[in-house]
Amino acid sequence: MKVIRRKKGNKQYYYLKHDFRRNGKVITKEKYLGIDIPQNIDEIKRNFRKKIQPEYYHRLEAIKETFQKDWGKLPKSIREQQKEEIAITFTYNTNAIEGSTISESEVRGIIFDKESPKKGLRDVYEAEAHNAVFLEMLEKRKSITNSLLLEWHKKIFNRSKPELAGKYRSYNVRVGSHIAPKHQEVKKLMNQLNRFIDKEKDNINPVELSAIVHYRFEKIHPFGDGNGRIGRLLMNHILWFAGYPILIIEYKNRNAYYRALERDEDGFVSYYVRKYLGTFK
Repeated sequence: MKVIRRKKGNKQYYYLKHDFRRNGKVITKEKYLGIDIPQNIDEIKRNFRKKIQPEYYHRLEAIKETFQKDWGKLPKSIREQQKEEIAITFTYNTNAIEGSTISESEVRGIIFDKESPKKGLRDVYEAEAHNAVFLEMLEKRKSITNSLLLEWHKKIFNRSKPELAGKYRSYNVRVGSHIAPKHQEVKKLMNQLNRFIDKEKDNINPVELSAIVHYRFEKIHPFGDGNGRIGRLLMNHILWFAGYPILIIEYKNRNAYYRALERDEDGFVSYYVRKYLGTFK
């Protein structure tokens, strides 16, 4: 979906244009925006998609319904085992994306057998701590606040990066071509993000909401290190407590994920939702 401009005489007009496939055919829909691009353009895009692609949301709801039905049939002991396995896989992938050299089988050894591989202690500490934080997150619903995000960060990085753990950054950073907001703005922007989550949690489909929040969090880049891991915990908190299965961004697909994060918000959300639908089809 993109904003296009058309000129008529000396005047210019803006439209939303969206191309999508339905039954093997490419469909193009447009919506007039006016002589200026509205400030709430992201909201307009979401509402436009809801109107022209209702099947998109029906499929997401079907995923939730199927997951809840199947999950509810499992004995409690099996659900606990499944959570442990999900935690291992999620921990391996989210840490590997950030440069950890510990394999999935080694993560399992650290967690289940208390065996430490011959790898850097930082990676071992972070694998162990991330696994624990993720399982704790699944067990008890907590409101998304600055305190919660700082708590996650401190628990994961307290042993490996104590100088950074549990603190928003106090310096400016650049991530690739993206210049993150100045450090003086981080607290304000995080407050805005948390208010957005609270306001929109009942208005935006949780899969879309988790994508939007993840994208905005990564653009704020509030921590000195560990933003990807906290951001992926955050998106899965939104999914899990809305009744949806969690999404694991696999290490082998990291390049597509990185490229998606370089797009605008709508581009990332489109990537994310397609990935979600593909994962749970």
